[in-house]
Order: sequence, then structure tokens, then C-alpha cells
Amino acid sequence: MSERRKFYTSFHDLSPREYMYIPEGSLEVGKPGSFSKIEVGHLIIAIAVLTIAFSFTFSKNNLLFFVLGSPIDIGSFFYFMPIALLGIVTAFFIHELSHKIVAQKCGLWSEFRMYPRGLLLSVVIAFFTGLVFAAPGAVMFRGNANPSDTGRIAAAGVSANIVIAVFTYVLYHFIFSDMGLWGTLIGFICLVNLLLATFNLLPFGPLDGKKVMMWKETVWFVLFAVSVLLLSGMFIGGNLLTKFFI
Repeated sequence: MSERRKFYTSFHDLSPREYMYIPEGSLEVGKPGSFSKIEVGHLIIAIAVLTIAFSFTFSKNNLLFFVLGSPIDIGSFFYFMPIALLGIVTAFFIHELSHKIVAQKCGLWSEFRMYPRGLLLSVVIAFFTGLVFAAPGAVMFRGNANPSDTGRIAAAGVSANIVIAVFTYVLYHFIFSDMGLWGTLIGFICLVNLLLATFNLLPFGPLDGKKVMMWKETVWFVLFAVSVLLLSGMFIGGNLLTKFFI
């Protein structure tokens, strides 16, 4: 009797066909942190597309702001691009990398696969409305995973985001709160990590929060409480509402 194989994803419980490029034949687990050429290509594309989407949003170079009377400022778009890139790398990439490494340590095949339709939708929505609907793809896990493995894999991504957010939160509030270039960069990195962690910790659907809660409710509560408190602090005392969204 052939071994039953399961797929687990960090963002979407979609079929492998929707992520494409799943290697045929036997799949090697690989050492923790090892990447395939296909995976690297998917990561680069996803990071590039998300960078463009966030640049449309935070530079206010989108159709909605143009209709409301805001002029197109190409310089602002390119100003925010490296900031968006660093934010995406420290949030999205680290999140997925954490999932991947823990999955590999659990003896599972684990690789990132982009979601082409989700990436296209992210750019289109950002261009027309200034909002970012981020559905770039997910780390896919193949093999037998028990609830404990699944919970730890899910918790790894959001935990990494929270650690980065705590560090940048302290820097932002106590050192770079003047909102200069460094303040903007550090504030954005903190904000993106907190948004990603908080959203993924919602305990329903295919999100990480549901898997963490099914594993250990106490772990879920602590992670969710920290992310919500920090996110509230960024908006209430961090002046990010006017900086990034108005």
C-alpha cells in the first residue's frame, strides 16, 4: 500500500496544480535551509511583484489617488521601492523561510511555490485602489506530519515576524521616531511584520493561527496578544496612519 502524502501550506490550502512546478518522482527532503533552483526563481518573482505592489500603495501612485486629485510622482515610487523591498524581504521571505526550515527539520519535503494569479491580483489591486491584497504563494510541505509538527511549522513563521517586529518596534519608538528616512524604513519593516503576523494568526480557514491553536492554545494566545498589542502601539503612538495610509 502506497504511503499517503499530504500537502500543508502556510497561506492557502490550494491544490498543487494551482501552484505549478511540483517536481515529479521522488522528492528529497534536503538539509534545513537548502533551496532548489525552481524555488529560488519563485521566491525572486514573488518578492519583486510584492515590492512593486507595495510601492504603488505607499508612494500613492495609484489610480484611486490620481482620481482624488493626487499628482503622479514617479520619484516617490522609486523612493519607496527599496523600502518596500527591505520590508518584504524581512517579513515575507523570513516568514516563509522559517516555515521551510522547521518543516525540513521535521523530515518533510518543503519548498516555496508562487501563486501566479495571486501575484497578478496583488499588483492590479494596488495599482487601481492603493490597497495590497498579498497572496504571493506558500511554502508547501509534502510528507507525513502529525498535529505537533504542523503546529510548530505554522508557529515558526509568525514567531519570526514577531521577533523582527519587537526589535524594530524598539528602534522605531526610542531611536528613529523622527520619521526621517531611517524612521520610515524601520517603521515600515515593523508594520509589515506585524500585519503579516496578526493576519496569519487569525484562527480560521487555512491560516497559521488555526494550526497553532489546534496544537497549543496557549502558544496561539501569547503570539496573537503580542502581535495585536504591538500593532496597536504602532498606530496609536507611531504616527503611521498619516505616514503610510493618508
